Amino acid sequence: MNLANLSGPSPSTPQCSAKGCRSDAVWVLAWNNPKLHTPERRKTWLACDEHREHLAQFLGVRGMLKDVVTLADWESRDDGTDAQG
Repeated sequence: MNLANLSGPSPSTPQCSAKGCRSDAVWVLAWNNPKLHTPERRKTWLACDEHREHLAQFLGVRGMLKDVVTLADWESRDDGTDAQG
């Protein structure tokens, strides 16, 4: 059973990672949990304009936020980081 398909088709454009938000992503929040990840590893959350600050604060107070850049700038990088997750 493929659980990834239970929520319907994948969106054609990247969407905000905030719970319940289906807005198009504009921002990439790069983060790293130092308890789990090597220092150079970057995980990412996507954010719309409305949720960028909230998600950044959530990661920031935990000491995990490393960078916030526009989605366009992030996509132009070729650094092999993880996709959303």
